[in-house]
Amino acid sequence: MSSEEPTRVKEIMSSPVETISRDATVSDAAAKMRDDNISALIVTTSTPSIITSTDILDAVASGTDTSELDVTELMTESVETVPPDLQIGEASAMMTNFGIKHLPVVERGDYVGMISSTDIAAQVS
Repeated sequence: MSSEEPTRVKEIMSSPVETISRDATVSDAAAKMRDDNISALIVTTSTPSIITSTDILDAVASGTDTSELDVTELMTESVETVPPDLQIGEASAMMTNFGIKHLPVVERGDYVGMISSTDIAAQVS
């Protein structure tokens, strides 16, 4: 038996999780991501929701005027979440299968962090 335990999500996730109100604008979200040097925010809604820098870039690239949009108009609702004790290989497989780059980490119904494909890549390199 190997003495090396697999790395768990909780060991490499970003914490505390950064959030933004569902009433915030896309401009607010972009500014917060820039200021905090992050690429995703949990949107405080009843179901797990997220807005990412990719969501904003896609909207701008498609010609959408984002200056007055609320985050709810671009966010992804009902996102997948993972528990902190999940092995990073399983989190990586989820990201690949769902075509996503971020997974909120939830424990007992509370957001405790965020894991990204960048976090996983840094860990395995």
